[in-house]
Amino acid sequence: MTADHTPRIVGTVWGLLILNTLGSTGAQTIVPLPRSLIQMVTMGALVAAFTLALAVNLRLRVRPGAYVFLLTLLLVPSVLSSVHLESGFGALFRCARLGLFVATLWLLSRWWDGGTTFVRHHIRMYFAVLCSVAAGAILSPGAAMPELYGGRLVGALWPLTPPQIGQYAAVITGLAVLLVLGRRTDGRSAAVVVVPALVLLALTHTRTATIGLIAGLVLAIGSLVLTSAAARRFFAWTVLCAVVAAVGFGSLVQAWFLRGQSQENFTSLTGRAKVWDALLAAPRTATEYLFGAGLGDKSFGGLPIDNSWLAVYHEQGVTGVVLVTAVFVVLGGVALLRPPSLSRACAIFLISYCAIASYTEAGLGDASPYLLHLAVAASLLAAPAAPEAHEAPDTQEAHEAPDAPEAHEAPAAREHEAPAARGLPGAPAAREPGDAPAVPGPSLPRQARTPEVT
Repeated sequence: MTADHTPRIVGTVWGLLILNTLGSTGAQTIVPLPRSLIQMVTMGALVAAFTLALAVNLRLRVRPGAYVFLLTLLLVPSVLSSVHLESGFGALFRCARLGLFVATLWLLSRWWDGGTTFVRHHIRMYFAVLCSVAAGAILSPGAAMPELYGGRLVGALWPLTPPQIGQYAAVITGLAVLLVLGRRTDGRSAAVVVVPALVLLALTHTRTATIGLIAGLVLAIGSLVLTSAAARRFFAWTVLCAVVAAVGFGSLVQAWFLRGQSQENFTSLTGRAKVWDALLAAPRTATEYLFGAGLGDKSFGGLPIDNSWLAVYHEQGVTGVVLVTAVFVVLGGVALLRPPSLSRACAIFLISYCAIASYTEAGLGDASPYLLHLAVAASLLAAPAAPEAHEAPDTQEAHEAPDAPEAHEAPAAREHEAPAARGLPGAPAAREPGDAPAVPGPSLPRQARTPEVT
């Protein structure tokens, strides 16, 4: 299997990884699902993903890369902080999950060749998740937009929170737009994905996803402006529409962003700042400062942290923060050094989106959709792999069909062969006894030999 042809089973493995990262917390679904059942499904999906990835890559061929290597190093502080069981046995379980997640990425890295294969897998799988959200909203609008979440859209068939839905919608919208600008898909196919995704994003009232989508597209399209006329036109129209929306619908946009919150609640990021201040003020030992308190549920004092950097600091210490910082530095640096291309633009979008979302969302230190987004970015920035020489001898001989009759000639016949028969330039034509002298004539242009297809 060469790097140019990705097996279909790889798409299945990617879908199972996405299923594993959907989580088990959210609003009440139409059909109540026990949390233990959801956890069994998500963990079973990860085990199945690893098994299938191992089955399709039995020779354990991997592509060395800084991203997966840094994730492997992130396991060290995770395990060292979790063995003390300060966060309970669940910390060791989360370490095992992260280890299996990283191992699956190592197995899939064989097919990271700078192409858009994993971008398409990413869009298809998250679009399927959004279709389940839309189906739940149609079947039970009350359950899909409960008062508990302020009327924001949630998952009614599978427990999904508004930030999750907004994240998925924003990511596939940005990637689909870039595929259109890169002429890897047509506008009609992209509209099938973009229009429903934007509607769901608007219904979730997710500010982080919206800002990440806009900023990520600006940076990604900006990297294509000098080389793509389509990118320049799209950028100009986007700026024009943004100005018109800001002038004509400024009050509606402001109401959408505020979500009925007070100015104080809005400036404190819905109470997140209070949790952050308490986390930073909490006393820590030297071991906790270096390696954290162990992998947990990304909460402090019973309240969600909702910040990737502080969550990593709390659970994996300063060591984890340094490794996560190195991930962004390496991926961002490689993206800046690449020449303008569609793959580079998609990688810039994913990296910038994850960097922006990390301020109000957790997940960079554990198996999460954000690590999958960055894995797609790493696959886009990977150099194309050289074809693997693994063809069977009979297959190689079959490719040599045009010269096959000459290959079976006797060596003696080749030794006494006339120079002209061997096709040497400037050699006189061979003459048989009794032939008339050759009369020089006009030289005719040589025609290229068309090999026969056998």
